[in-house]
Amino acid sequence: MVAGIVAGFLATVFQVACWWGFTDALPGIFFRDTRLTAAIVMGRAVLPPPAGFDAGITVVATLVHLILSALYGLILATLLARLDSRQWLGAGALFGVLLYVINLYGFTIFFPWFSAARDPITAATHAVFGITAAATYQVLARRSAAS
Repeated sequence: MVAGIVAGFLATVFQVACWWGFTDALPGIFFRDTRLTAAIVMGRAVLPPPAGFDAGITVVATLVHLILSALYGLILATLLARLDSRQWLGAGALFGVLLYVINLYGFTIFFPWFSAARDPITAATHAVFGITAAATYQVLARRSAAS
C-alpha cells in the first residue's frame, strides 16, 4: 500500500514535469485531470468549464488518486510476490502499461470523460507508476530482509 502511494505521488510529479517540459498545456491540463478524477465520485457536474482551480474538487481528486494508487499498489504487490525480485521492475512497467489500457480504455465504459486523457504522457506516467511501485517494494523487501 505504501508503495502505491509513493508511486502515485512520484508519477504525478513525473506527469506534471512532462506537461511542463513538452507542452504548453499547464495549468489547464492539470485542472482538467483533477476534474476528470473528481467526477468519479462527484459526478459529471464537475466536468464543465471553467476548468480552473477549485479546492473542493482538488481535495476529492487527491483522495480518489490516493485510494486508487494504494489499491493498485496492493494488486501489484500480489503479482510481484509470485516473481523473482529481479523481474519486478519489468513487471512493474508492464503493470503500469496495462493499468493505462484498463483505466483509459476499459473504465471509459463507466467514466467516458477519461477518453480526453489518452495521450503519450499519460501512458508514460502509468508505466512510471508501475516501475516506481515495484522499485519501492524492492527497497522495502531489502530492508525487511536486512532486519
